[in-house]
Amino acid sequence: MSRSHQGPVAGLVAQVGLLATLTATTGLGLVGWLAGVAHALAVYTALDAGLRRSGASGLGPADRVTLARMILAGGAAALVADTVRAPAPVAVLVAMAAVALVLDAVDGRVARRTGTESALGARFDMESDAFLILVLSVFVAGSLGLWVLAIGLMRYVFFAASRPLPWLGAPLPPSMARKAVAAAQGVVLVVTAAGVLPRPAAMLLVGAALAGLVWSFGRDIAWLHRNRRAVVAPVRPRLRYCLRYRLIPPVPERPATPVQQPHPVGTRG
Repeated sequence: MSRSHQGPVAGLVAQVGLLATLTATTGLGLVGWLAGVAHALAVYTALDAGLRRSGASGLGPADRVTLARMILAGGAAALVADTVRAPAPVAVLVAMAAVALVLDAVDGRVARRTGTESALGARFDMESDAFLILVLSVFVAGSLGLWVLAIGLMRYVFFAASRPLPWLGAPLPPSMARKAVAAAQGVVLVVTAAGVLPRPAAMLLVGAALAGLVWSFGRDIAWLHRNRRAVVAPVRPRLRYCLRYRLIPPVPERPATPVQQPHPVGTRG
């Protein structure tokens, strides 16, 4: 087995081990197992493909922390899926989600300190965050209403919209406000899932989190729309595939003609 396969395989084995532990301790049923195994296979496939494309020899220290977060999110997803059979063990679900949120503050620091930051690691971190938020929003929606699902689905709707509107996929400038709003979603959903707040307070708190998320996405979309002609849109997957495998002949180089941008790309804090 090559080194690049070791990380994804270890993640797959660890996920099955966590599901077995949940079965022994909480009585996880068949539906939970199906959801957990499907999640494990999806993570294995995506991570293995990402390592191949990036040419990385294996997972870095920060990637292993992110993988642990993704495994915990898979366990949480299994518990939430199993609620079709029996109520979820809230204490176990909240504990796993809380540990995953704490680790979210760890992997970035590990990457910076070890000098192992990468595009793959950043994407893996983002997907781990998004999936955990989706799982928690599904669980909380069971008690507060389907409107809570908007928190978990918003990122995926944004990603889907970037396919017909490539300018939505352009890089965004760093923003502490965006990071704070994103972090607040997980904390609010974990507190609400724990059931420590009265229903009116929980609805108010989750509603405020959703409002903050709508504001953050709206702010980013407005910036991307204003600068859609100045930023470089990502190459469409089909074209990237054709160029990579030379299904389209290379275009002859021409002398570069300097082009002045009428307005520089804006930035925001």
